[in-house]
Amino acid sequence: MAFGRFERTQGEAPLSDINMTPLIDVMLVLLVILLLTAPLLDGRIALDLPRVAASPAPAAPGALLLELQRDGRMVLDGRPVSAAALPALLHARAAADARAELRIRADSAVPYGDVARVMAAAQAAGLSRVGLLTQPPGSPAAGPR
Repeated sequence: MAFGRFERTQGEAPLSDINMTPLIDVMLVLLVILLLTAPLLDGRIALDLPRVAASPAPAAPGALLLELQRDGRMVLDGRPVSAAALPALLHARAAADARAELRIRADSAVPYGDVARVMAAAQAAGLSRVGLLTQPPGSPAAGPR
C-alpha cells in the first residue's frame, strides 16, 4: 500500500483592508439627510397671511380695553396705568367677573415682547378671554393720542 499525500494548496491570504464603499454610502446618506432637514431646524415659518376686512367685534359688556402706546405708556379703560399696577388691576377685575374679556390695542411700533408680557399677566390674573384689536385694511391709521 502506498501512502500518498494530498497536496494542500495555500489559500488566498485574508484581506486586511477595510472596505470603504459601505462607509462612504452611509456618510453620503447622512449628509443628504442633514442637508434636507437643516432648513427645517430654523424654527420659523414664513407665512403670508391673507388680508381680509373683518367685521368689528361686538361691544361686550364689561370688556376691558388696554391700549399699549408707542412710548411705553399703558391706558386701561381710559386711565393711565403703570406696568407694576397692571397685574393687580387685572386680578381684581377677574375676581369680580370670571367671564371678563381683555381687549388689547397695541401700536404697531410696540415690541411683541411687551404685548406677550401683558397677555401673560392677564392669564396669571385669571382672564382667559383676550382679544387683539387691529385696524381694518384701508382705514386711516390712528394718530398718537
